[in-house]
Amino acid sequence: MRKLSFAAVAALVMSIAAPARAADLPLKTETPFAARFSWTGCYLGGHLGGGFARKDITDPVELVQDSFGAGPTTGITTASPAPGGVVIGGQIGCDYQFAPSWVVGIEGAASGSTMKGSTTVGLPLGSPDTALVRAKTDFLTGVTARVGYAFDNVLLYAKSGVALAADRYDVSGSFVDIPFGFTGLENRIGWTAGGGVEWAFSQHWSASIEYDYYGFGHRLVTMSDPTNVFLGNVEVRQNIQVVKAGLNFHIWGPGW
Repeated sequence: MRKLSFAAVAALVMSIAAPARAADLPLKTETPFAARFSWTGCYLGGHLGGGFARKDITDPVELVQDSFGAGPTTGITTASPAPGGVVIGGQIGCDYQFAPSWVVGIEGAASGSTMKGSTTVGLPLGSPDTALVRAKTDFLTGVTARVGYAFDNVLLYAKSGVALAADRYDVSGSFVDIPFGFTGLENRIGWTAGGGVEWAFSQHWSASIEYDYYGFGHRLVTMSDPTNVFLGNVEVRQNIQVVKAGLNFHIWGPGW
């Protein structure tokens, strides 16, 4: 009987002591994802957006009329088609986070483009003849350095670097009932600057919204009409603005 009573008392003491010991154990807390994300590492991804360009083309009227020997053309005519369209492409880059919320990095990006636009100018020496002036940007790329400030898994950043645009220009129509068609192709180097915000929504994935401005200055573009064997120049001043959304996959970082 005494053995049974002792066992019952021991079981009662253990049942009381067990919760007390459990209360003394430290609780295991999980670190929030945002507090443990690091921007250090490399990434690759894609983007989709829209672009708008301003292209001032001087002087398509002189190009046509003087090529036909109707000149000399007096005055200056500047045609300003405003190409617009979609940009789609990819990017790859690497970042380093330090001190402890600043981020520096480098990125290369390339986009195909559907940006195009056109306008019409009159040809006074062949009145009422006109010329259709068209401009198109086929390709846009850049290599940029970027600097940003991280609020845990949200990064605000600015970027700047060198850029290149691949463009096509056309001047077509008829002059005194003779058809003409001038074409000029150009790869132009310039600069770019912009900024955006990027949000890391998992350890390896982030999404971004970005604005970029591209400046390409002004330059002569050679225009040729193979049918009439004409050759001449126009001066083109251009800049491009792009807004795009991106998705990146992060690799080789602390969580890799």
